[in-house]
Amino acid sequence: MIKKLTLLVALSFPLGFMPEQAVSAELSQYTAGRVQRAHNLQQDEKLADAIAMLEGLNLSRAYDKAYVQRMLGVFYWQQNIKTKAIANLTDAVNSGLLQDEQAWLTQRMLADILLTSEEFKQALPHYYALSNNVPENQNADELWLRIAQSHYQISEWQQSLSAIKTYAELAGKLDVQPLTIKLGAQLQLKQWKAALPTLESLIVLEPNKLVWWQQTAGIQLRLGQSNSALDTLALARRQGVDLSQQDLKTLAQLYAQRGIPERAAIVYSQLDGADSDVDLLVLQAQYWQIAKEWDKSITVWRQAAALNNKHRWPLAQLLLQQGHYQQAIAELDKVKDKAYEADVALAKVRAYYKLDNLEKAVIFAKQADNIESTTASKSWIKYLSQKREMAS
Repeated sequence: MIKKLTLLVALSFPLGFMPEQAVSAELSQYTAGRVQRAHNLQQDEKLADAIAMLEGLNLSRAYDKAYVQRMLGVFYWQQNIKTKAIANLTDAVNSGLLQDEQAWLTQRMLADILLTSEEFKQALPHYYALSNNVPENQNADELWLRIAQSHYQISEWQQSLSAIKTYAELAGKLDVQPLTIKLGAQLQLKQWKAALPTLESLIVLEPNKLVWWQQTAGIQLRLGQSNSALDTLALARRQGVDLSQQDLKTLAQLYAQRGIPERAAIVYSQLDGADSDVDLLVLQAQYWQIAKEWDKSITVWRQAAALNNKHRWPLAQLLLQQGHYQQAIAELDKVKDKAYEADVALAKVRAYYKLDNLEKAVIFAKQADNIESTTASKSWIKYLSQKREMAS
């Protein structure tokens, strides 16, 4: 979730000054001359030669050694040899001898290289030290963002949140990167309620990013806020966010839970495979039926029955309910499930009775009674027999 931070400061040598400035008073004449030569080689883009010359120096003075190590650290970094850059800069910083105006930047450079090398634990002490004495021309908030990221990467969630809080106080606002770190830490700590305002801020900054909407709805569901989850997903859709198929299924379910079955049916009808997936067709048919959209439900039940014959039975029942008796009989004739045999016979009794075909109604009433004698079958037989006698 958290992207790695890139270095936000230009790391190059000399760090804002010429070697012969401010060093002549402390570097030995011999070392100062070699440092100047190395600097000139670097300016001529001969870094390898500059490194070889500095590496070959046999220095006895501690300050000279620390100064050259700093210079080597910068050169190795420029050649993308991070391990040697880190080793030399670490020795230079730890010596405590470099107290010139570039000392802070040297430690900052070391901290940043450690961070980009994913040496987060090693980077943290340097960032904290730097944060205690920030020059006026440097941004303290950048340090705290790196501190937050470093803690996050080593799963120190609470420390990461504390660092983000300090960052926000210094920066005055939170953009996407610190908000993402904050959210990640809150989720790891299961601070669900606290995560919701963070997600709201992220949605404001990146309204088209699906994951923020998904996580918001997910947390709302976790907290039992199903109405809020519905509103979140519905708003995302209205704003043109491309919801996943699972998100849309969740949205449909939430519409159904809120008592808006027609919206549930519409959402299911817009899913991939809505016209060919029998399970999706059944859901559409059921929700149209709950919404009392009988014709729409019948249409979709027909599609489902064409794909799987077991859906003939609910289709026939709905046709019968709506008075489409001939169509109901045609569908009942296609129901093959033995479990519904008696029910199908009774359904035909009702259909033929409504069509004033008492002879067939009696036949199917007796058939139903033979399959499974019930109060309903016996009542139909008695009633229809009486009707037939009266008619004759």
